[in-house]
Amino acid sequence: MSRLPFLVLCLLGAPAPVLADPITDQIDAAKRAYEVGDERVAIQALEFAAAQIRDKLKKQQLDLLPAPLAGWTADEPSTDAGGIAAMLTGTNLTRTYRREDGASITIGITADSPLLSMLTTLMQADPSATPYTRGGYRGAFEAHRDGSSRILLLIGTRIQVQLEARGVDRQTLEAYLDAIKLDRLEDALLG
Repeated sequence: MSRLPFLVLCLLGAPAPVLADPITDQIDAAKRAYEVGDERVAIQALEFAAAQIRDKLKKQQLDLLPAPLAGWTADEPSTDAGGIAAMLTGTNLTRTYRREDGASITIGITADSPLLSMLTTLMQADPSATPYTRGGYRGAFEAHRDGSSRILLLIGTRIQVQLEARGVDRQTLEAYLDAIKLDRLEDALLG
């Protein structure tokens, strides 16, 4: 058998190479560095892997905020997840949606904030708030004379979803609320 057909047969029968994962590559590099006594390089590789994991989680969390509805545009979503501030405020996801006529809706999702119980108490004490439920979750709805409105919804005991609107009706506000996959929030934000 000539070399060329043999080589082609070997390549066709060879298993496909496994795609490298930069996170596990860094963890493996850290392990190798540690085994040879280079602790500084091991720490740097682990910190790099941890940063990549945080970035991956951040992207997954920001994907929880819905795309703009027809006729709307949206700002880039933002998050405050991690660091010392997260110990006080938890994980916070935010995105603002705008319509050409000046209407806007801002969606905020807060998870694991020690302030949530206080916010729940304040929500119940607000005279402009009326009890509200959606999808089996409880919360409050507020409509103000200036045309603004707000929906606060508690998902379990550790997540709050807040929608603040200007220049939109309740139906549009609830359409954005329905666009949020509420049943995914606990798994995605609390693990």
